[in-house]
Order: sequence, then C-alpha cells, then structure tokens
Amino acid sequence: MQWFRELNTTERRTFIGAFGGWAIDALDFMVFTFVISTLMTLWHIDKGQAGMLGTVTLLFSAVGGWLAGILADRYGRVRILQYTIIWFSVCTVAIGFAQNFEQLFVLRALQGLGFGGEWAVGSVLMGEIVRAQHRGKAVGTVQSGWAVGWGAAALLYTLAFSVLPPEWAWRSLFWIGVLPAFLVLYIRKHVPEPEMFQRRQASGIAAASFWTIFSPALLKTTVVTSLLCTGVQGGYYAITTWLPTFLKVERNLSVLNTGGYLLVIIAGSFCGYITGAYLADRLGRRANLLVFSVLSAVSVYVYTQLPLTNGQMLVLGFPLGFASSGIFSGIGAYLTELFPSNVRATGQGFAYNFGRGVGALFPSLVGFLSQQHGLGWAIGVFAAGAYAVVILTALLLPETKGRQLE
Repeated sequence: MQWFRELNTTERRTFIGAFGGWAIDALDFMVFTFVISTLMTLWHIDKGQAGMLGTVTLLFSAVGGWLAGILADRYGRVRILQYTIIWFSVCTVAIGFAQNFEQLFVLRALQGLGFGGEWAVGSVLMGEIVRAQHRGKAVGTVQSGWAVGWGAAALLYTLAFSVLPPEWAWRSLFWIGVLPAFLVLYIRKHVPEPEMFQRRQASGIAAASFWTIFSPALLKTTVVTSLLCTGVQGGYYAITTWLPTFLKVERNLSVLNTGGYLLVIIAGSFCGYITGAYLADRLGRRANLLVFSVLSAVSVYVYTQLPLTNGQMLVLGFPLGFASSGIFSGIGAYLTELFPSNVRATGQGFAYNFGRGVGALFPSLVGFLSQQHGLGWAIGVFAAGAYAVVILTALLLPETKGRQLE
C-alpha cells in the first residue's frame, strides 16, 4: 500500500469516500442474501418469488447506473453520488418496514436504482481525481470494499439473529442502512468535483447528449465495453448463484452450510480485489482481464468436473472468490480511460450496467438449461462462454495503462 501514502489529500479523501460508500452498499445489498430464508419462512415466499426479489434489484440497478451516469455528466460527479447514496439508504431502511411481498418487491426495485448509480458515479469520480500511475490500484482497491461490506453483513447477521427473534432480527439488519447518510456528510465536506469537470463547467460547454456514445467515433467503444461488462458480470452471476446449489444438491457437500466456507470465500474475494487492483497498473488493463478470465474458467472447471471432498471444497473456496472477484478490479479504471470527459460517466454507466442487466439473466438461463443437461454442465457452458467473451473483447480494445485524461 505504498502507493496510498503517495496520494495527495484530495485523492485520499476521495478514496475514503468511495471505499466507504461501496463497502456500506455491499453490506446493505448482501444482507438480503442472509435473510431470504427467514422471509421465505415468515411470509411463505416460494423460491420463484425469492429469485424475483434478487433479479429485480439487479435489473433496476442497471437502469439506475445509466441514469446516474447521464446526470453526473450534466450536474457533477459528487452531487449525483450524494443523491444516489441517500436514495439507496432511504430505500434500504424502508425495506425494514415492509409488511408483505409486494411492498418488498417495489422497495427492492427502488433500492436497485441507487445501488447501480453509486458504482457508476463513484468509479468515474475516483478515476478522474486519482493520477494515472495510481488510478488502477486506487479504483480497483475501492472494489475490495465489497468484500469488507459482505463480511460485515455476515457478522451483523450472526449478531442480530443471536439476540433478537427472527421477525425483528431481519428488519434490524435493513435499518442499519441509515449509515450511508452519514457518509454523505463526509463527501459533501471533503470531496471536490474533479478539476476537469470544473473546467468544463466554467467554460460554459453544455454536456453532450446521451446518444453521443453511439456516434460513429464512440460506437465501437460503447458496444465492445458493454459486451466486456456482460461477460464479466454474467460469468460471476452464473457461478455465484448456482454453484453452491450444485455442490450441495448434486455433490452432497455439507461444508457449504458452515460459516468457515463463507469466510474463506470472502477472504479470497478481498485478496482477489487487491491483487487485481495491483496488476491493473503493473501489467495493464487488458492483461489483468485476461489473467483473471483464465483463472475463473479454471476454477469453474475444477468445481463442476472434479470430484471434491468437504476438505478440498473448503480450501478451493479461496481461489474461487479470488478469481471471480479479482476480475472486477480493472474494470472501473479501464472504462474511465476509454471514454472522453464529456460523456465519461454516461458511457461508463451505460456499458457497466448494460452488462449487469444482461448478466442478471444468466442465472435464469442456467436454471432452464440445467433441466435438460444437468446443473454442472449448464454452469460450465455459461461461465466458459462469458469469460470467452471477456477475452475476445479485451483483445479488441486498446491498452490504456498510464493514459492521461484530457
């Protein structure tokens, strides 16, 4: 972390604000994965409805990311970042007061709008403020906040369900969603708008139209980066959604029910994020994507094709978390460097969230395909296809390591 000590005051404060925002977003988002079984019991929700609650958040987060990117190019990165955090916080707290499935469904959709917008704007803000030689490490390390928030969600879940009855425990976890509101105060006081955005505003140049990212000059970049993000996120969702079910139901591995397995996965994810952030600046954006695509494909092959014992399963949880999470570390800086300033947030928000929206369909497609060919085969096909798309698109895009933003 020597690079962190080399950041100036503004860069550090921006890093702290973005890291804190992403970690708290992860906490609020991942809490749902822990309490869904409780809700299914208390409210008699079936598996199909539970799946809808997960999918609707991802789909609306795609819309939120697109909208937030457009607004950030018009009204400022910091201002829109604060609005998305407040929106996400209010919707999360409101979920704790939901009385039925219908209310929960609507609130999860609204929560997704803020969730998608926070990443889209926060990563652009980081990319524009941090200097080129540290941009990949800084933006990628912010991604590791997801593992921190995920781990905090697991600890708070254990605490809440230890001291409160289930009908109150799950609600209390969503009420913790008030925390991001305090982060807004920090951002408002310490994080300025990027200098290049301030210069553009002072010049009186109006923000470009949303459709500029589909102009002849940017069409290839928009299409290829959207496919790149589809591969990254589609592969992740195909693996993380169905692999535990495959190993538990078809392989009969009991280790999946232990907190130790979850701890190993989270530790692997954190190390993957940090390593990917370092490699993005060390090897380059494209090389980082290629390395982690291969590692992810190998991990899926091992899990779906080799017979594993509980002990082996526990150990292999680390490389699974490492590979599937580390691939995300280079994405933020790469997209920032590929799009010009006047449509940077618009282009980055569209590409990343297009990938999220299409990738959210992968779990359902795996489920349908598994009915004819088996779950292991379906996971392998979709994951391998997704990471093949990542490799192809990475080779079609230019290397941007060290690029100075205009």
